Amino acid sequence: MASDQSHVTARVRTMGARETIAMMALTMALQALAVDAMLPALGDIATDLSVPDANQRQLVVGVFLLASGFASLLPGSLADRYGRRPILLGCIGLYVLFSLGCGLVTSFDMLLGMRILQAIGCGGLAVLPAAIIRDRFSGDQMAKQMSIISVVFLVVPMLAPSIGQFVLLFAGWRWIFVFLAAMGCVMATWVALRLPETLRPEFRQPIRFSSIAANMIGAATNRASIGYVLGGSLTFGALIGYVNCSQQLVGERFGAGTMFPLLFGLSALMMAIANFSNSRIVERFGARRVSHTAIFAFILVSVVQTWFSSLPDQTLWQFMPLMITNMILIGFIGANFNSIALQPFERTAGSASSVQSFLRMVIGSIIGIVIGQAYDGTAHPLALGLLAAGIFSLLFVLFSEKGKLFRRIHPPGTPRPVVFEH
Repeated sequence: MASDQSHVTARVRTMGARETIAMMALTMALQALAVDAMLPALGDIATDLSVPDANQRQLVVGVFLLASGFASLLPGSLADRYGRRPILLGCIGLYVLFSLGCGLVTSFDMLLGMRILQAIGCGGLAVLPAAIIRDRFSGDQMAKQMSIISVVFLVVPMLAPSIGQFVLLFAGWRWIFVFLAAMGCVMATWVALRLPETLRPEFRQPIRFSSIAANMIGAATNRASIGYVLGGSLTFGALIGYVNCSQQLVGERFGAGTMFPLLFGLSALMMAIANFSNSRIVERFGARRVSHTAIFAFILVSVVQTWFSSLPDQTLWQFMPLMITNMILIGFIGANFNSIALQPFERTAGSASSVQSFLRMVIGSIIGIVIGQAYDGTAHPLALGLLAAGIFSLLFVLFSEKGKLFRRIHPPGTPRPVVFEH
């Protein structure tokens, strides 16, 4: 017993907060990599697999994200019972297996099927990092850590299209999936060797349908939380709508061509800077004040974006600055909304994170698919989607806050000691 306790203590000492944050960010980034590395290859995939409709190629991204949302329902409840670490490793294993499967398909329908299976693993990659961070932090301190995670996480969308383009210079699109599998193996090794269990023994939940259902219903009906979940889902959906049609809109309609990965990377870089800035100011001003200000600014910029998109000769340089500004504002909205939404669920963070990820991914993916499929050769459908997302997001937040914005309900949080279980 003494030997086991010494081993646990050694693992705690070698797994500090910074390494935890980096690990969780890169774990979540596997999902972003599976989305954004595909973008430069969509044209090649459509040609190789004989896809007749240009908009249909977007489903490689849209179907994956939608399936990830449904897949996120189960891992959180399992992690509340069996712990975060074993469930996370299992999810990464599925990600690796079906990434390789995507590289072996012979038809577009087979590719979509494999992307759905690949997304099953990604459901856990979106849920468990948030639960692990919730195990260790609370209040505005959690919002700060989630912002730092987002900074690292957003480096991947910044680089992923360029990585995909680089692979295409030397090999076919199938090798992009081989690269995804290799990255999954790297992360699985890191998690297996370094991540201790963060779920406190007294918080373990029984695997009974009634308990799981009660936890999930509680997470979905908590008024203080659900408005932020739905509001974040809408702005996330608008962002996915941009991702879905970005190659056609920026690369083809606006003629960016080979500059497209660079412009996409610049957008992600600005989001990363916004999240870093949020991590520096959120403890001072509070997650609510920062995110409420950002949603009002998001609506204003979307109004301007809608007006420019109605012009018959809109240019790339009229579109990109406004789109980047909206993405910056999403950087101030996303992490704060997610943190506020998860605050009421200390004992059931896994189940709550599952429900919230499910709603966020499913609603966001559906909105993203609708916006992408509405692409008509202009930025107008996207602009309208951004504006509608901003307005309805504000309404949902007003519901959660009972009409009172810019309040600071909770004082700045501090990390609490955690006893890691081996």
